[in-house]
Amino acid sequence: MAVAVSGNLFTCILRYFLLGFLAFSVLFTTASFLFPNISSENLRKNAAGLIQRGAGAAGVSPGSLSWIDSQTPTFEIESIHYSKQKMVIQPALKDIQQQDTTNQKQVVDEDFYLSKVFSTAMQPSKVIPYYYRAEGVFDKEEVTITTLITENRFGVFKKLVRNYRGPVSVSLWIRDDEDKDKHFAALQELYESEPLLRQYVDVHVVVDRFDFQLNMWRNVARFFARTNYFMLLDVDFHICTDMKKNLRENKFAMDLLRGGSALVLPAFEYTDEEDGVDSATFPKEKGAVEQLVKDKKLMAFHSAKFEPGHGASDYPRWYRTMDETYQVEKFNFKYEPYVILKKEGTPWCDERFVGYGANKAACLYEIYISGIDYYVLPQDFLIHQSHAYPETKRSGGRKLNAELYAAFRDELCFRYAKSMYFSNQLGSLKSANMRSQCSNLRGFKDALEEFPQMWKTKPAVSQ
Repeated sequence: MAVAVSGNLFTCILRYFLLGFLAFSVLFTTASFLFPNISSENLRKNAAGLIQRGAGAAGVSPGSLSWIDSQTPTFEIESIHYSKQKMVIQPALKDIQQQDTTNQKQVVDEDFYLSKVFSTAMQPSKVIPYYYRAEGVFDKEEVTITTLITENRFGVFKKLVRNYRGPVSVSLWIRDDEDKDKHFAALQELYESEPLLRQYVDVHVVVDRFDFQLNMWRNVARFFARTNYFMLLDVDFHICTDMKKNLRENKFAMDLLRGGSALVLPAFEYTDEEDGVDSATFPKEKGAVEQLVKDKKLMAFHSAKFEPGHGASDYPRWYRTMDETYQVEKFNFKYEPYVILKKEGTPWCDERFVGYGANKAACLYEIYISGIDYYVLPQDFLIHQSHAYPETKRSGGRKLNAELYAAFRDELCFRYAKSMYFSNQLGSLKSANMRSQCSNLRGFKDALEEFPQMWKTKPAVSQ
């Protein structure tokens, strides 16, 4: 009996050994086929990474990492090999089937390509697109929330994702210093802690040594958004309504958005900051907001400190209207609402603005100058979630950006006036916003009159 038991045990062990060997062989063969450049030694070293990050992290998708430890991944910037991703540029040929185009294709490294895309930002700066890529499939007509975070905003970011449950494209900044491994590890913990991130969120990492390149981070999030429309949103704002449903049912607003206009969501904050900590207590309907405003518990965002920032949304009119999506009529260069925009055709945020102050206003001002009108949605609104502000980090940048913004507005006026002249649009409705904002600029009207003498070529006929 003992011999029989021993024989059965030996047979069982041998069977499991053979099954294990076969499984390893299949995995090794598959990995060798998918990743022919990985040696057996590298494959062993990368095993932990392959398990943890999946095939996408091993080179299939942008944002791949090299893992050089058998158990613990390293996030040294020198080990980030997303430049192994290639872009193939093929010339357009009239008769492509009859010509050999093999030697005419231009292969460009992804990092080189992205260095040009974000070239007006401070450099060197590593952009790692789709460090994590959402598994969800999104309708092109959906609105992608584009936002930016650092590690101290992970908690409120999870709340945003849980609340919205739609596509999110987020830029995460990590300082390129001796602690960056810890921040990458914290990002991994964040991603594993909330299943909804895997479903809805595309994470794009920016690694450099420059504080608060906010407009560059906004551009990164927008550049890699996967739907036709995006929302510029700060991560600490809570969308209180079912915005997705309301937009679907508002045909007028959707037609405006498809046509390139901007849609504004009024923003509020609590007068007592302690009331603004828990978003679960925030009102969900417009009537409740109006009552809280009357009770002086809620107010338009920054209305007590910086009324021009949101005043052009015309809150008294918003309270009065039920279903009217109305146009912003008193736009000013300090206006910085939270808006939904069309991804294609909307100007990008100017990346020369680094640090706090004027960065978002400059972005929204150029959008307006370009001929894009702003309309306020009738039912949807945002409420700020209270948190402490690092004032010591904000004060210096504000002064510098204020000076830059003054020169920037002058530059925009002349640049867009020239552009509209050559496209024969100076007399069109598209130029109305530019004219209204630039007409008081010294020398501007005289310059417009001189355009025909400055450029003798006949402007192109507008389409």
